[in-house]
Amino acid sequence: MLTTLLLIPIVTAAALFLGFGNRTWAKGSALLQLALTLALWFRYDQAKAGYQFIFETNPLFPGVDLRYSVGVDGLSLVMLLLTALVTVTAVWFLPQLEKRANLFDGSVLLISAGATGAFLAKDLFFFYAFHELALVPTFLLIGLFGSGERQAAAWKITIYLGVGSIVLLAGLVDLLMALPVSSRTFDLQALQQLGAAHMIPAAAQIRPWFLLTIGFGTLISLFPFHSWAAPAYASAPTPVAMLHSGVLKKFGLYGMVRLVLPFLPDAFHQPVWGNYTAQDLLLIALLGNILYVGLVTISQRKLDFMIGYSSVMHMGYIFLGLASLNLAGLSGACLLMFAHGLSVAALFAVSGALRDREGSLNFDKLGGASKSVPFLGICFAMAAFASIGLPGFANFASETMVFFGGFSPGATSFQKTATILALWGVVISAVYMLRAYKAVFLGQPTASSAKWTDLAGGARFALALLPLTLLLGGVFPRYFLSYLKPTLEATLR
Repeated sequence: MLTTLLLIPIVTAAALFLGFGNRTWAKGSALLQLALTLALWFRYDQAKAGYQFIFETNPLFPGVDLRYSVGVDGLSLVMLLLTALVTVTAVWFLPQLEKRANLFDGSVLLISAGATGAFLAKDLFFFYAFHELALVPTFLLIGLFGSGERQAAAWKITIYLGVGSIVLLAGLVDLLMALPVSSRTFDLQALQQLGAAHMIPAAAQIRPWFLLTIGFGTLISLFPFHSWAAPAYASAPTPVAMLHSGVLKKFGLYGMVRLVLPFLPDAFHQPVWGNYTAQDLLLIALLGNILYVGLVTISQRKLDFMIGYSSVMHMGYIFLGLASLNLAGLSGACLLMFAHGLSVAALFAVSGALRDREGSLNFDKLGGASKSVPFLGICFAMAAFASIGLPGFANFASETMVFFGGFSPGATSFQKTATILALWGVVISAVYMLRAYKAVFLGQPTASSAKWTDLAGGARFALALLPLTLLLGGVFPRYFLSYLKPTLEATLR
């Protein structure tokens, strides 16, 4: 089932590249991917820790434990559900192109395939390789089909994420070299068992911790490695912005949970700069995301840039949960990965629909849109309220757990101070999101917005999937946490 799930977007993309099929094939592929993911979801045994539905081949090279190996546990299954939901919505927002439409549609499916492969991979090599596969069409689609300063944005994201990937690769190599020779393996399940056995001495954990945190952090847009994200998302075609900000960016966070927390737990408490520990430096960086980038977000006057910077800002909350090093904070961080992916994808979908109608996303050229496009207004409001952390949405439940994790009995005074400062980000989020909703959807309609037409047909149902799932996660957060708990308990063991 897992290999089939991976092959669905890859085979469809290959067919489109070769000139077979049309956009209906892309939509059918996305729906089939979601159906198979839901089948995995309901067949998964929540009570068991570790990987299920494992499939693997023999070693690909003699003497090297490198093999095609896939499996899912609770965390990867939640990420696969996020990928499938955002993919379905993204393919219904594919732009109408007179030429090279199959190239565009196939490239979007390859981004989804790369994310799917990274979350399915049980081998470290394929874990890294599938993410790199997803980056290639991301760069191309921004450079060829983007808007605004698309070429500058494409080069910037290429340089930043290329350097981040190189640093990440160095960190992965350093992590493997820190293990005893007899224990070195590419198998993630075996590596997690080695992490639980604390095979790497505390003194040897600092260097791989920095390399992995900087590498993953650059891919996630951790402050100060964040400046690529907002311009790239603003210039990217709508489906690309949805998939990268909503799904692909979570690869770095997923990697932190998979590798940094179980393997290098002692590094967090090692002093690295005077009396400051590695955990303290991470807390300072994430406060840069929440407070500094939050204030930058308030200053934006274009909807797409505002959403892009808000995505960067909310990465700080997820890092706050990871830095707590306890089950409450980590559970909140992983649930927030899922919730943020849905909310930011919905916001970019609405933003893209408005760009198609107006041609500009400047706040001073928008207004009163709720009268002509009420469905878009409702979806934007739900996604915005979720992003703010309004009760009833999955974001509220996850952020609450993150804040509780920051005040756990074992938290340091600096960690508690950072959590208190991070709470101000909720106020900042409310300011820019409510201001954006007022500027776009309230007030008197402009001459242009009065003529807009609302979403119809399949696009309406595809977009509704995202806020409805956010509501489901907010009302029943324990249901989603039941999938995560065994995996996260094993991670913190």
